[in-house]
Amino acid sequence: MSCYKGKYADELIANATYIGTPGKGILAADESTGTIGKRLSSINVENVESNRRALRELLFCTPGALQYLSGIILFEETLYQKTADGKLFVDVMKEANVLPGIKVDKGTVELAGTNGETTTQGLDGLAQRCAKYYEAGARFAKWRAVLKIGPNEPSQLAINENANGLARYAIICQENGLVPIVEPEILVDGPHDINKCADVTERVLAACYKALNDHHVLLEGTLLKPNMVTPGSDSNKVAPQVVAEYTVRALQRTMPAAVPAVVFLSGGQSEEEATVHLNAINQYQGKKPWSLTFSFGRALQQSTLKAWGGKEENVNKAQEAFLTRCKANSEATLGKYQGGAAVEGATESLHVKDYKY
Repeated sequence: MSCYKGKYADELIANATYIGTPGKGILAADESTGTIGKRLSSINVENVESNRRALRELLFCTPGALQYLSGIILFEETLYQKTADGKLFVDVMKEANVLPGIKVDKGTVELAGTNGETTTQGLDGLAQRCAKYYEAGARFAKWRAVLKIGPNEPSQLAINENANGLARYAIICQENGLVPIVEPEILVDGPHDINKCADVTERVLAACYKALNDHHVLLEGTLLKPNMVTPGSDSNKVAPQVVAEYTVRALQRTMPAAVPAVVFLSGGQSEEEATVHLNAINQYQGKKPWSLTFSFGRALQQSTLKAWGGKEENVNKAQEAFLTRCKANSEATLGKYQGGAAVEGATESLHVKDYKY
C-alpha cells in the first residue's frame, strides 16, 4: 500500500506514538455547547461561556493531573479560550507536554434508506478547518462515527458509509498535520449479549481498516478509539476478565500492528467500571502489539462535576476528584490499578440511550 508520505509524516508518527504512551491517556473535553449545557444543568449551573470556561480551567489546571495525560480533545470554542490569568489553554497544555486535540465532525444525521442509522457530517471545508486548527496549536483530531446494534443493525450500508467517512476524514487530517483518531463507536444500547457485540465490533473494525488502506492513510500516524466489547445495556453484565478477552480478541482479528495505540472510549460505563475494564484489558495475557489506553470524557469528569457544583469554594475538592480519576486510569493502562478510586459518583452508570454530543 502506498500511504501518505507528505511533509507531516514523521511528525504524525511521533505524535501518535506519544499520545499512546503507557501510563498516559486522553481527556475528552470536546463536548459541544449543547452537551456541556446538559452537564452544567445537572448541577444547576447556567450554560454560558464563562461557566464553560471555568469548568475547563478547573480540569486543565488541576495540580498534578496533566502528568497522567498525553492529550486533551477540545471543542472549537475551547481551543481559543484562556485561563482567568489570561494564558491560552493550549499553552497550559504544551507546558505540561500534553498535546491539544480538536473535535472536527459536525455531528450525526440519519442515513437515508436505513432504519434510523446515522452517518457523520463535516467533510465539507474540513481541510481548511484542519489547517486553521493546526495553526492554533492542535496536533490531533477526533471524528465520531456511530453505529447501533439491532435485529438487522448495523446494516452493511451503515458500516461501509461510516468506514469511508472515517477514512476520508483521516487522510484530510494527515495532509494538514493532525493525527486522526478513528472512532467507530458501537453504542451499548440494547439487550444483546457480548458475543453479538464482538461480532459487530469485528465487522466494523475490519471495514474501517479496509477503508483506511483504500484511502492511503498512514496507519502509524493514526489512533483507534473503539468501544470495549461488552454486553448491551439491557443484558447481564460479565466479569472484567471476560470483557478483556473479547475486546483484545476483536482487536487482534482486525487491527494492524502498525497503529501505535488504542484509546478506548468509555461508552456510558461508570467511572469505576471503565477503569476496571481498562485495567483488565491491560492485564490480559495475549498478543497486544499496540498500547491500550483511554480517551474518556464522562468517565473522567462525572465525580469532578458533582464535587464542583459550580461553586468557587469547591474547586479544590473537584480537582482532587479529577486527579484521583486520572491517576486511576493511568495505573489501569499499566494493569496496576488496585481499586480505591471509587469516590462519590464514580460508580453510577453514565449510560445515555442514543448518546449524542
